[in-house]
Amino acid sequence: MPDQLSINNLPDLLTVREVAQILRVSPLTIKRWGKRGKLPAIRINSRGDRRYKKEAVLWLLGIAGPTTE
Repeated sequence: MPDQLSINNLPDLLTVREVAQILRVSPLTIKRWGKRGKLPAIRINSRGDRRYKKEAVLWLLGIAGPTTE
């Protein structure tokens, strides 16, 4: 994985660590935001790993409009 993610070519689903890197906050903050509904997570696999939609992250950055589900 590259050291820096580019806003221009983000994958559709991002890990906790990737989102934390983009938003310059700790991974724990990302998890807290998920629990509060500020940044909804998608749970995958049997372990319940979190993934975040690219559009939701861009919305937090003020780059994109709010997402609809």
